[in-house]
Amino acid sequence: MQTLFQEISGSDKWTIIEPIYKGWSDDKKYHIVTNGGAQFLLRISDISKYEVRKKDYETLKRLDEIDVLISRPIDFGVCNKGTHVYFLLAWIEGKDVKDALSTLNNKEQYNLGVKAGKALRKMHSISAPENYIPWTNRFNRKIDRNINKYYACGIEIHGVDKILDYIEKTRYLLDTRPQTFQHGDYHIGNMIITNNYELGIIDFDRLDYGDPWEEFNRIVWCACASSVFAAGRINGYFENDVPELFFRLMALYIASNLLSSVPWAIPYGQEQIDIMRNQIEYALEWYDQFQTIVPKWYLPYSKAK
Repeated sequence: MQTLFQEISGSDKWTIIEPIYKGWSDDKKYHIVTNGGAQFLLRISDISKYEVRKKDYETLKRLDEIDVLISRPIDFGVCNKGTHVYFLLAWIEGKDVKDALSTLNNKEQYNLGVKAGKALRKMHSISAPENYIPWTNRFNRKIDRNINKYYACGIEIHGVDKILDYIEKTRYLLDTRPQTFQHGDYHIGNMIITNNYELGIIDFDRLDYGDPWEEFNRIVWCACASSVFAAGRINGYFENDVPELFFRLMALYIASNLLSSVPWAIPYGQEQIDIMRNQIEYALEWYDQFQTIVPKWYLPYSKAK
């Protein structure tokens, strides 16, 4: 293993190299501890991902100017005799929010959700590069891909007609959307709560630029674990002044994501397929078969101050 790392600057001071097996990425991940007690996250990718990882590093560096606790980029380069790319990031010590939520009372869950919303809003202050492909072009293509993948996967989703109807009725809302930095996978599985009750954001593997409100497409994961946290996330993002347009677009982004979820799950086996089926059932219930735009779990918090 040491051969894999020896070309990385400072690796001679690493005393602990602990593999991390969580997540869906093909990258190899390690928790690094130095002889001085510093901690890092190390990602090792195949050299074919060099340009992708370089772009990720440069994009994450843009977040240096905002006050959010994230796994900040430290170093990037080539290792293992030119066959791999390494990406060294700051380590955030704490518990996964998805595991910690059950130990918190409702008020604490809500307040943590507010922190998650505020952190996301700060990240969205980073604008997309000029002359970026218009969002309506990009996301309409994505919707079409998701629809095609659903029909090709061979698994029928109960209520898919309601999902498709809502998508077709609301696609026009994409026409004038702004584009900013996107985390790309913003949900409780990629959040850490520290011993000081700070919220840390990790795993920027799907970072991109796009409509900032698309980042709520994975709030389904949050709401399934804690509707209180999910509501806090929305209110924290908008400082309790949530526009109606947001709910229309959030429902559109969730609907599109639901279509792609089962085809995505197939390679990972029946357990993941069942998880996605359950999420689809939950979402259809929340939205009354997509006849309403505000999910039921948010309603008790719609006037939160």
